Amino acid sequence: MNERELRLWGVRRALALTFAAAILAAGSVFYALIVLLDFQGIDTTGKLDAKTLFDLVKLSFGVVAGAGALVALVVAYRRQRVDEAGAHREATRLHTERFTQAVEQLGSDSPAVRLGGVHALAGLADDAPDNNLRQTCIDVLCAYLRLPFPSHPGDLPDPLPDATPPTEEQRDAHQDKKDLYYALREVRHTVLRLIGDHYRIPHGTHRSWQGCDLDLTGVTIDGNINFDGATFSGGRVSFDGATFSDGIVYFGDTTFSGGWVYFGSATFSGGIVSFDGATFSGGWVSFGSATFSDGRVSFGSATFSDGTVSFDGATFSDGTVSFIGIAFSAGRMSPSSAMFSGGTVSFNQATGPAPEGLLDVIGTPTPQEVVLPDIWLPANP
Repeated sequence: MNERELRLWGVRRALALTFAAAILAAGSVFYALIVLLDFQGIDTTGKLDAKTLFDLVKLSFGVVAGAGALVALVVAYRRQRVDEAGAHREATRLHTERFTQAVEQLGSDSPAVRLGGVHALAGLADDAPDNNLRQTCIDVLCAYLRLPFPSHPGDLPDPLPDATPPTEEQRDAHQDKKDLYYALREVRHTVLRLIGDHYRIPHGTHRSWQGCDLDLTGVTIDGNINFDGATFSGGRVSFDGATFSDGIVYFGDTTFSGGWVYFGSATFSGGIVSFDGATFSGGWVSFGSATFSDGRVSFGSATFSDGTVSFDGATFSDGTVSFIGIAFSAGRMSPSSAMFSGGTVSFNQATGPAPEGLLDVIGTPTPQEVVLPDIWLPANP
């Protein structure tokens, strides 16, 4: 049930409870005054004089006025709640209209219009009147990234397979395919950049998406994307089956804490993916069954503490996976290793050569910290 949903008591019930509360409060005050003033009893022999009668009349009017004020208070409360609910319904209606227009833009044949739809959806997520509507906008952006997209058309062969040179029309058509590919690629990269920007904004402030679910299952990341300083805490973040194939993807100084982050079955097949300085604490982060087959993946200066980080079943083949990086301090470069403290980091059933510097970093593993496959243990000092 939405936290802003209108829920009001009936007038009779509200008035009855309000009067009961008022009577209880008045009785408590009256009793407290009797105790404080140390009254011993009430003289029943006295006569009703004019002053006493006037006081009773004033008291009666005061009771009536108080009752009227209570009724006005209840009515004002109900009116305020109705107005708030109406405002929320109107905001939701406007959000739905803008959402429909943005989704139509995202489905356009024109890459420029799609780009406008991406920014419109991101803005809607920022201004959403509740978390459910914000999550819906984020889900649509993630779904767009999961859609199939055209592959790079390559270069037009010259001569063609039939041994004839390509015509001017064929060259123009092929160039149009290239332009479309790069334009749609730019739309996808814009979505990823916006995600990184919003996950850097502190939780609880305007435009922050921290704590929201992020489903990037099966996406292809083939360019320079910066998640530097982002915080993935709470919620579910999935790069399950994602492919990191080109460019530099930077998770440096990123915090993975208290949530569910999944790089399981991801393929690191090119470019550079850097987790240098990242913090893995609390929650559950999985690189299970991931394939590290080319390029470079670095965990230099990363901190693994508390929680669980799993590389179970990962395959380390070609390329470089390193747990030793380079730190910059006072203008100097120096080696900087990953740190393991508390929690569990597991490489159970991982295959291939041990990542660069891992065995030197962890030393003799302790059950609380690191679980290594049998094939790596003999190499450990």
